[in-house]
Amino acid sequence: MKVWKKGKGTLGVLKPLVEHWEAHVETQMGKVHCTRTFEPVLQNQFIQLTAVWNFPKGSYMEHALFGAKDGVLCFWSFTSDGKQSNGQVCDASDIHPEAIGFEAEMPAGLARMIYWPGEEGTMCWAVESKTKKGWNRFMEHQYHPVHK
Repeated sequence: MKVWKKGKGTLGVLKPLVEHWEAHVETQMGKVHCTRTFEPVLQNQFIQLTAVWNFPKGSYMEHALFGAKDGVLCFWSFTSDGKQSNGQVCDASDIHPEAIGFEAEMPAGLARMIYWPGEEGTMCWAVESKTKKGWNRFMEHQYHPVHK
């Protein structure tokens, strides 16, 4: 049974994410409040992600654009620590049948970011790095929709 209803076109796979999401996560740096907002921009040619991580001693931000490049869904990410990355959609069905995955070549090697439906309308998000034995998950959050 499908949980997420996808839209048409290259960006249609992201339709279930277009929402304002929040998570409260316990980390080594203390409790963190994370938000992820996905919204159409630039005459619906892109989906913009604004992610904010509020730590006890500061914050971290990311702005990313998701859009088509040569017919392939890609992303371009810029973070408040001055880093940037880009990559493209990938198969993440090993995580969940409806998972939306993106791969990027990072300085430490290949990384993957995955979104998939959780229970009761939540969204799960994880980041993994590729190892010789497979994918190594080093971060996972569960987000709840925030209806404004």
